[in-house]
Amino acid sequence: MAKGIRKVQFFVLHANDKPGEAAHLLKTLNKYKINLLAMSAFSSSRGSQIELIPENAEQLRELARKYGWKLSSKKTGFLAQGKDRAGALAKLAEKLGKAGINITAVDAIAAGLDRYGAVFWVRPKDVEHASEVLGAR
Repeated sequence: MAKGIRKVQFFVLHANDKPGEAAHLLKTLNKYKINLLAMSAFSSSRGSQIELIPENAEQLRELARKYGWKLSSKKTGFLAQGKDRAGALAKLAEKLGKAGINITAVDAIAAGLDRYGAVFWVRPKDVEHASEVLGAR
């Protein structure tokens, strides 16, 4: 099981799909000391879809207002971190499955020094139940 699992807030931002957009966004976040726990970006029919998981959701919302960025409404996911090993997410997935909760998406990565991190989502109606099952803070 993961060493630590916590609920996180994430937002979707649509941006132009062209060189330099990600650099501009990241530079702006850095300028205002917005720490990201995770970020995922990919091309979509609307340009680039950027999923931002900030350490402090209100800071990100304030910055978005200042710059006129149109963030999606706040959504909830989970961040798991722990010791990297084969099957690191297996117990987590098994617990959720036994509780009748489907993982709808997951992004995971080895973080070096025998650590891993994973961001995963469940259906909104299952967030509280998943929190209880996993002991998420």
